[in-house]
Amino acid sequence: MNLIEELRWRGMLQDIMPGTEEQLKKEMTTAYIGFDPTADSLHIGSLVPILLLVHLQRAGHKPIALVGGATGMIGDPSMKSEERNLLSEEQLQINVNGIRNQLAQFLNFDPALPNAAEMTNNYDWFKDISFIHFLRDVGKHITVNYMMAKDSVKKRIEGDTGISYTEFAYQLMQGFDFYWLYKHKNCKLQMGGSDQWGNITTGTELVRRKAGGEAFAFTCPLITKADGTKFGKTEKGNVWLDATKTSPYNFYQFWLNATDADAGKWIRTFTFLTPEVVDSLMAKHQENPGARELQKLLAKEVTMFVHGEKGLAEAIETSEKLFSNQNAPAESLSVEDLEGMQGVEKFDFAADKIAPGIDIVSFLAEAGIFPSKGEARKTVQGGGVSINRKKVDNIQQLIDNSLLLHGAYLLVQKGKKNYYLVKAV
Repeated sequence: MNLIEELRWRGMLQDIMPGTEEQLKKEMTTAYIGFDPTADSLHIGSLVPILLLVHLQRAGHKPIALVGGATGMIGDPSMKSEERNLLSEEQLQINVNGIRNQLAQFLNFDPALPNAAEMTNNYDWFKDISFIHFLRDVGKHITVNYMMAKDSVKKRIEGDTGISYTEFAYQLMQGFDFYWLYKHKNCKLQMGGSDQWGNITTGTELVRRKAGGEAFAFTCPLITKADGTKFGKTEKGNVWLDATKTSPYNFYQFWLNATDADAGKWIRTFTFLTPEVVDSLMAKHQENPGARELQKLLAKEVTMFVHGEKGLAEAIETSEKLFSNQNAPAESLSVEDLEGMQGVEKFDFAADKIAPGIDIVSFLAEAGIFPSKGEARKTVQGGGVSINRKKVDNIQQLIDNSLLLHGAYLLVQKGKKNYYLVKAV
């Protein structure tokens, strides 16, 4: 399979400009994807564009990762119902540096390679452009009619909040990125999510009108979950690529808990497994879905890609301690087992409150495991809380010294997958 055929098989191709596949077959092609620096870490919603760049480089082409230091100050209106808060220049630089370091984990930047990856920041070329220069040299090439025809703009204009000139100009800035990379880096292809199609084609149009050149584009579908909930979100918020924001254990558990329908799609998109391996795995899964071999391999492959062997080992070790032998008493866990659990939220709790005994509802709320006593009471009554692997359904139960593991610890479980280690101090 060539690159486009493989991306199509992996479910990573939606819109493609005529001539793109032929361009990729013809010569080593430089292509870029932009990353929006709204935080100092990317999350798993950014994994697909990262993987597009990795596939591109593996196929012999040259990837450019563009961090939007300038466009990040403006905000992309695509898929947004209202204008977002603008970041300060200081915070933006922190975010840009964080993303730059993360991308270096996934792409090969060895300058000895003919297709070595590069990283750019569009602030580098926008910082010296005056408003007058931009209007005269760039704005005159794209009509307002053309810009207003884009879906992202039309939806905002027709909505209640409207769209500011700041965000309206975003597609022109992104289009200029493509033009600048075309002129200075011989970049002929832009990739991105399907919500970016309008911005991307503005770039190809600017290359054609301003430089008389030919540029290409394709997009990937936005990842969705079968149950309609947002991909990459959990009870705790975003699933980040930064291990300090989302531990390897919680990252691993996200993929392990995928439904059969989602795992069947994601095993193609988020791993590098071949069609033969995937087909064999799917056949085994059909025979014995309860073994969850599909989810286990998905979680292993993606965690290895993002967190490496060490992160994967930590995630599996903690998972085994918590889940492999649920019938074993919590007392069988050593202090080293408890302290060594990576990714389990850990809280300190006043020993002088536990010594005389504290009711379960007050304990759960004061420890920070539940936001309120009301929510804690409701969950306990519904059988959703366990202490040291023993279910609690009596809201009068006391938490006291007799329950402490090794004289200091309580292992608390909320629901099926959320574990907390509380230490009496």
